[in-house]
Amino acid sequence: MSTTKKHNKRKLNPIRLILFVLGILLLAVSVSMAGLVLISIVDLPAFNEKNLIPASTTRIYDSNNQLITQIGLENRTQVSLGQVPLHVQEAFLAAEDHLFYQHHGIRIEAIIRAAFNDALRIFGEERNFQGGSTITQQLVKLSFLNPERTIKRKIQEAILSIKMESRYSKEEILAMYLNRIYFGEGAYGIQAAAQTYFGKEAGDLNISEAALLAGLIKSPNNYSPFQNLDAAITHRNQVLDNMYRYKFIDNDDYQQAKAEELALRNSDSNTNRYPYPFFVDFITEQLVEKFGDEKVFKGGLKVYTTLDPQIQTYAENAMAKQSNFPASLRDSNGVLQPQGAMVVMDPKTGEVKALVGGREHTHQRSLNRATMSARQPGSAIKPIIAYGPAIEFNGMGPASVINDAPVTYSSYANYSPHNSGGGYRGLITLRTALTYSVNIVAVKLLMEHVKIDKAVEFASRMDIDIEPTGPAIALGGLKKGVTPLELTAAYAAFANLGIYNSPVSILKVEDYNGTILFEADPAPRRTMKETTAYLMTDMMKSVVQKGTGTGAQIGRPVAGKTGTTDEGKDIWFAGYTPDLVGVVWIGYDIPEKMPQSYGGTYPAKIWREVMSQAHKNIPFHDFTEPEGIVRATVDSKSGLRPSFNTPPQHMVNDIFAAGTVPSEYDDAHVLVEVCATSGLLPNEYCPEKITSVFIKASYASSATADNFQRAPTKICDIHGLNSITDKENDTAEDNADSDTEDSTGRLESDSNNEPVSTQQNNQQPLQIMNTDNGI
Repeated sequence: MSTTKKHNKRKLNPIRLILFVLGILLLAVSVSMAGLVLISIVDLPAFNEKNLIPASTTRIYDSNNQLITQIGLENRTQVSLGQVPLHVQEAFLAAEDHLFYQHHGIRIEAIIRAAFNDALRIFGEERNFQGGSTITQQLVKLSFLNPERTIKRKIQEAILSIKMESRYSKEEILAMYLNRIYFGEGAYGIQAAAQTYFGKEAGDLNISEAALLAGLIKSPNNYSPFQNLDAAITHRNQVLDNMYRYKFIDNDDYQQAKAEELALRNSDSNTNRYPYPFFVDFITEQLVEKFGDEKVFKGGLKVYTTLDPQIQTYAENAMAKQSNFPASLRDSNGVLQPQGAMVVMDPKTGEVKALVGGREHTHQRSLNRATMSARQPGSAIKPIIAYGPAIEFNGMGPASVINDAPVTYSSYANYSPHNSGGGYRGLITLRTALTYSVNIVAVKLLMEHVKIDKAVEFASRMDIDIEPTGPAIALGGLKKGVTPLELTAAYAAFANLGIYNSPVSILKVEDYNGTILFEADPAPRRTMKETTAYLMTDMMKSVVQKGTGTGAQIGRPVAGKTGTTDEGKDIWFAGYTPDLVGVVWIGYDIPEKMPQSYGGTYPAKIWREVMSQAHKNIPFHDFTEPEGIVRATVDSKSGLRPSFNTPPQHMVNDIFAAGTVPSEYDDAHVLVEVCATSGLLPNEYCPEKITSVFIKASYASSATADNFQRAPTKICDIHGLNSITDKENDTAEDNADSDTEDSTGRLESDSNNEPVSTQQNNQQPLQIMNTDNGI
């Protein structure tokens, strides 16, 4: 009995054993697969449709609607499937998924093959036959999954692909795929690829070009025609083979495409640099502030700007010239110093036509001095803080007179302003004071006429924020400073007859579907009377015609003002024509002295260079004179109507706002009897007395240039009892001697008792100081 049992054990059926083992293995695999599927489902990423919308490049256009550049995390421009020709679509189907329109998102045989390969990898063996992913699966991979190669991820990919096919049409999936895939050289999507490699739109690609792009996507870096043309052509031909095999093209098209020589775009033009970089950076900063990083760098916006590419080029070229700057060097950070900035604007609209924020652009969104650097404006602030409000609020005008003489303000730590170069001119008109940038007059206008609170109010109307710290603000001594863009917009109000426009650089923003997200809505506002603006413009024309700004002359009407801070640390020129306003600033990023550098030198030179070119095609015309401007002759020492005593040399013809022409007559010139010898008030012993014209002033300082014209207050100390001589011994010829100058600086007069003319008195002409230097 026992022998028989042993014999039966030895005779166990091997087939049954194999089947049993296989059954166990199959059960184990089934259980494992079921568990893996369950885990895959549990960990399945959410089908977030936002993930299907790829990051698109934002496109920036100039004022002529020409593309300037594209900005974004990825160089991508979305297109609809209707913009992609059928032969381009078929090139990708032939290369990646020729059964795309037959399957439902997955191909079972391809998944099994890939899973088997992944299983072999677990045991250290790998075979190169994974692949066969459908276009739907590739899109899922790019949109929802990480790049790991596991069975779990393959299962998730299949589930999500089936889900995608149930939600989207084949056309929608193909469009998303073509807009998503990477083609190398920084190009994402079919449109960016067409532009990058061929310099054309996706809609203009031919069969050969489409096949080359389709052949890139398996290994964009290795197959780039810019890097490896032979490999690119080999893969192009493989795609053409597939197109012919799957009957997407006929033999004629196939042979022609294969023989075609590729017309590639110059790879040098495919660079990370972008044109007009400071302007583009300025636009980018505004977009980020309005829409946020996500929308700007991924949203595929279309941005239409005010940029004039010609004027921008003129400004960039001028800023790049070493001869337009003081002696230069590089600082410890390698940045060229001194630096500069320029803004050009249309005063009628506020549209920024050009903006340069430095002499060289080193990296994206770097320091933009035109918009980010608030600097001391020096005397360029005088029209805004002193002269403009004096005309607007106090009824003053170009012929109003201020005494340019020393002054101290005890309430402000005994602040005593000084003129550049020293010296004082005495009684002068506002036109003369602004023409030669006389500091004392600006401070006196602010402190004794306008008052600080009204000056701050006037500046704020033009979006210039000034803290009321004291008299030094009249000379540009500001706590905060101003940017070139801010100063440009403020000066534009003078050019635009008192209407202020906030700077506009973005006209319209659309999303990639063409929906308008933003449209500029200018809100011009009146900041001063038309007459105030015109009087200021006419005064600033004198600055350019014969004052500190002569370096900005361009052969047509120009109004402007120079600005130079203490020791030349900041130098400016702000000027305008009826058509354009521009501001130039030069200085070190960390303020340093720039000897012999003034607003009327380097900045005016740059302004002239740019504006003379910018006006080449603009018709010649002068500033429009508004209603309410009248002309009258006044006395330049009193600002009143000439009297009988006014010398011809002191009569000036100027313009006024209607209602501000003085009705009173000159009281500055008076007839005074003086000693013919000393020129002082006569005593009873003076042998000869004459009546002459002098300037009557409450303050007569020897520091003023017109001091010798002032009426004397001292009595003659030459003649006394011992100095009486017998007139009978003198001849008539002795009494008619010619004019001579005595030690007091007075002029002896002819004996005919005629008033001494100002021309005779002006043997010491006023010293004209052409240097502009505020604090």
